[in-house]
Amino acid sequence: MNSSVPVTIGVLALQGDVPEHLATLRACGVRAVPVRRPEELEELSGLVLPGGESTTMAKLARAFDLIEPLRKLIGDGLPVYGSCAGMILLADRIVDGVAGQETFGGMDMTVRRNAFGRQVDSFEEDLTIAGIDGEPVHAVFIRAPWVESVGPAATPLAAVTTGPAAGKIVAVRQRQLLATSFHPELMGDGRVHAYFSDMVRTQG
Repeated sequence: MNSSVPVTIGVLALQGDVPEHLATLRACGVRAVPVRRPEELEELSGLVLPGGESTTMAKLARAFDLIEPLRKLIGDGLPVYGSCAGMILLADRIVDGVAGQETFGGMDMTVRRNAFGRQVDSFEEDLTIAGIDGEPVHAVFIRAPWVESVGPAATPLAAVTTGPAAGKIVAVRQRQLLATSFHPELMGDGRVHAYFSDMVRTQG
């Protein structure tokens, strides 16, 4: 990773685990800032869409006039990483969404909302993720989605290997976009954020 290239990565700070993402990004050596208003998007080299509740986040983004600016930035090539709810917000297609649920879109994938079940069904698994060196990443799944299918533009990076969900895709990359079903910011392992930071620097 070329840490000499200065970048600013925003974290959409409408709802969800924003402080954890900010801390993990800063530990990777990048400037990380919360983002709540359209004008704050202008200085960004990249953006993280955190975990939380995808329908609430979409409604707040609409209320703060962020939906269309974010769609344009994603279409124009801004690097974006979405975790859990952020994965849903990046999906072009949703299964089991609520009526009228909006996404920012950009990733050629179909995501099933709350696929792994309720909060009590949360679980952890060690995942081998393409592009992440070293030991497997300890992944935490909390009311998480999974990827039903990807189109030709998107590339699966990891899938669950145990239990009834074995084989389900939980990490995807599409050019400058990255999405995971799980929450790497909760486990003190900064490798996924470092991978995204490197994507941002390369894009720049």
